Amino acid sequence: MPQEIERQYKEIMRQYVMRQTEQNLYAGQNFSRQLIQKNIAPEDVISIHKAALEEMQPELPVNVWHSFDLLIEMMIRYGLALKEHQSLLQRQEEMKLEMDLAANVQKTLLKTTVPTINGLEIGMISVPARQMNGDYIYFLSDNSEYAGVAVADVIGKGIPAALCMSMVKYGMDSLQDSHTDPAIVLDVINRIVEKSVDDDMFISMFYGRYNVTNSVFTYASAGHEPALFFDSATETFSELHAKGLLLGVVPNVTYNQHDITLKAGDLVVMMTDGVTECRTEEGFIEQDIILSLISSLRDKPAQVIVDTVYKELEKMQDFELRDDFTLVIYKKTDSNV
Repeated sequence: MPQEIERQYKEIMRQYVMRQTEQNLYAGQNFSRQLIQKNIAPEDVISIHKAALEEMQPELPVNVWHSFDLLIEMMIRYGLALKEHQSLLQRQEEMKLEMDLAANVQKTLLKTTVPTINGLEIGMISVPARQMNGDYIYFLSDNSEYAGVAVADVIGKGIPAALCMSMVKYGMDSLQDSHTDPAIVLDVINRIVEKSVDDDMFISMFYGRYNVTNSVFTYASAGHEPALFFDSATETFSELHAKGLLLGVVPNVTYNQHDITLKAGDLVVMMTDGVTECRTEEGFIEQDIILSLISSLRDKPAQVIVDTVYKELEKMQDFELRDDFTLVIYKKTDSNV
């Protein structure tokens, strides 16, 4: 222990005992900063205090001095625990900074552009439950005749899920032709994912392609949540089932594709399980509630529908998402002109 530190503390303590003014307290506060800068441990500060008190009040009972010995032992443990706590806080702060950076990189890297297609409205929303998004939307379109969309969901969270999504984007970027059949799209992405992603990471994906010329929506699925079709004529919903293995399981998979013709007012609703498995404290939100909500908004623009559905379901969950929320709606309008 530096003698100068001991000398300064004894003088500060002597002045405080004699006068007990705000100025004396301020001197002690400033001195504490000096102790921190010199990395003086709490137990050493108590030792200094004990030595100073012995000089000023040597007649104090022996039990008082024993109490200081107990306090010193306590402060040794306290100091160790405090350092460990501060180290943990520092690591958490570093991790938060890294996650913020990774989230920003993900937003930039996975950014996609919503197509502008005559006769078709497109609404989309994707909100991560945490910083990193395990869901992904990718549009593949020529802004003229075709509007394709991939909706993917990684079985996993955090940075590993984000890295998986970068492989999906890489694969989608390699597909230059917007008229490529959905079955072929899934086959290409599956081969890339199977080679590039760890064996314990799997991706579900739905791919749909709208043809402006004949108003046909063609779709295929790799183990993804079924899309929903809203028939405006009957005002009923039906599921667009399409069987297919998850991406990344095996290299050679045959995906089946299906067609459905859209009429004015029809909706195709594509989503991840963060929509269909919304939960409250009482349990899952019934699908009928979600379907009724979408149906009540059927006359609104597609983007208004997805935004409103998200806000209402978020409210039902007390504004606490338990899973990534991704919703895409294709709405057929009156004219292709």
